[in-house]
Amino acid sequence: MLSNQAKVESLIFVSGSEGISITEIAHLTGLLKPAINEQIGILAKKYQEDKNCSFELLQAGEIVKLATKKKFAPLIKNYFEAPATTTLSQAAIETLAIIAYKQPITRIDIEEIRGVKASNMIQKLLSLELIKEDGRLDVPGRPILYSTTDKFLDHFGLKSLDQLPPLPEESKDEDVQNNTDDLMELFEKTIGQEG
Repeated sequence: MLSNQAKVESLIFVSGSEGISITEIAHLTGLLKPAINEQIGILAKKYQEDKNCSFELLQAGEIVKLATKKKFAPLIKNYFEAPATTTLSQAAIETLAIIAYKQPITRIDIEEIRGVKASNMIQKLLSLELIKEDGRLDVPGRPILYSTTDKFLDHFGLKSLDQLPPLPEESKDEDVQNNTDDLMELFEKTIGQEG
């Protein structure tokens, strides 16, 4: 039987950098908000007191998320700047292909196409300077728009985005848009895994 603390912790963990609301935790676990707040307090204290733990809990209003303790910032920075990390994972390539073909595009639209959360991949691609924030969409919530950078072109040996092959007409349909296979195939034809 899972403990209430384990349930709350697992949901906070899988919510990633977006975090999760106490209301959502209550809905998913069936726990009352005071019980959830108590578990959050216990977890925050546990992380704070454990010198061998790199995590801390951050809470802004109703939203709770796990983060790396600030003292680990130099180590994390080294990770993202290390040459070995410039080799892109399949998930990073997929995310990059979607941005390259559909830019400017919001995180939510990327997630709809990929079918999985994209916030961590977006953060990695931003840190590698392969994508950039490119304004905000003029709708409620004003989500950030993302597009590729000049470094993206350099990384893959492209002179311009015009060197990417055009998408087939049918890829504009929602059914095809929800599948990244066409995007990946076209993207990799031009640039390969690492250009």
